[in-house]
Amino acid sequence: MMKSRAYTSEHARSGLREALPSIEVFANQYSNYEIMIEMPEFTSICPKTGLPDFGAVVIRYAPKDWVAELKALKLYINAYRNMGIFQENAINRILRDFVSAVKPVFCEVSGDFAARGGLRTKVLASWGKGVLFNRKK
Repeated sequence: MMKSRAYTSEHARSGLREALPSIEVFANQYSNYEIMIEMPEFTSICPKTGLPDFGAVVIRYAPKDWVAELKALKLYINAYRNMGIFQENAINRILRDFVSAVKPVFCEVSGDFAARGGLRTKVLASWGKGVLFNRKK
């Protein structure tokens, strides 16, 4: 049996501090609503194997003073394409960076990744209190 290379702390931290394009914002004009942004072609690189990870990422948030500008968000998300980062870390980093830029009432980022080796991964990270509308189960 072939022995695989062990996961290291470098693998675990990969992608967490790399420079990415800014998520730009514009002034919000309304209150008490949600925005859902779907990105069905998210791609990043597994830091251990170097193989691509494919998935769909959804950002759902309630804006407060700012709304995310979509072109800047697209450039930010596309920067993951060649970055080595675990799927779980990618979703949590997107949440962290998005909340830092937009400062929403609440935010939820989910990732639904294509199966690899017979395993499919779904990651959900959230920030803030409350949900404006009931989630469909």
